[in-house]
Amino acid sequence: MHKNLEDIHGREVSYMRISVTDRCNLRCTYCAGEGLEFIPHPNILRYEEILELMGMARNLGVRKIRFTGGEPFVRKGFADFMVTAAERYGDLNLCVTTNATLIGDHVERLAAAGIKRVNISLDSLDPEKFKAITGRDHYAVVRENIDRCLAANMTLKINAVAMKGVNDDELGDFIEFARTHPVDFRFIEFMPVGLETGWDDSRVWTAAEILSEARPFAELVPVTAKGARRHGPARMYEIEGGLGRIGLISPYSDHFCSTCNRLRITSDGNLRTCLFSDKVYRLRPALRHPALGVEKVERIIRLAGRNKPIGNELLRKMRAADHGVCKTRMASIGG
Repeated sequence: MHKNLEDIHGREVSYMRISVTDRCNLRCTYCAGEGLEFIPHPNILRYEEILELMGMARNLGVRKIRFTGGEPFVRKGFADFMVTAAERYGDLNLCVTTNATLIGDHVERLAAAGIKRVNISLDSLDPEKFKAITGRDHYAVVRENIDRCLAANMTLKINAVAMKGVNDDELGDFIEFARTHPVDFRFIEFMPVGLETGWDDSRVWTAAEILSEARPFAELVPVTAKGARRHGPARMYEIEGGLGRIGLISPYSDHFCSTCNRLRITSDGNLRTCLFSDKVYRLRPALRHPALGVEKVERIIRLAGRNKPIGNELLRKMRAADHGVCKTRMASIGG
């Protein structure tokens, strides 16, 4: 019998995020920007290798796997891969994070395969501001595909990176969107990840500020502590008389490291045990070695996961540095 992975702080890993590509068809200012150098294709994990890793993750006690990018749907055959993964690992909770520009043609097929939990990034409800943030004029298609996902009875979480001077003037519109749509609209604090993002402490729109500023727009009812645990790091609030809910994720101002249950595997096969750490464990060489393979990878992950750091301690050290940020861009990590 395989023993579930638990770190030295008593946190049990049950959630893994797997990036399938570092490429994206948007150029969001806080994530990537223009002029990127992408990972060479031979260094990207093959779908067959990802399926092997999924089986290994299940042996570690992982019960939820989220596929990310970049933008996962820019990779050829991703929808086919998702269906195959659902057929092979029907006991795992499989989810996907997307910018919703390319998911439209695949919604019904994914829903039929049982993949109904989708996170969608949407940082503005204003088409012109959306274009300024993402570098692309795709707002209309994103909105259309959100509606298509809802029509297929998918469970949607809409994620907005909360940034002062960028989208803090849209709070009323965001809340109204959640009031009129059956979604969880979640605000994620702008994190110090990536040298190219222009991150600055003054641009962080904190969860506490958002909650205070939201009061005039809606009667917000906190979800009970028991219920909140089912929604990961987000503190959830029901909207009185509304269809949806508001969520606040505060990795910067009010960390949730004591309950962190996740590991990340990048598209080039590196393990990251904390979003705020640049330390990686190289899995791809072992995975592709004929005498090592997935068994060696499992041993590497068990050792690395055992020593999973407390992210807030890393963040404190970065704060002490001059404009200290995690050097790796978010698109390469996989969120």
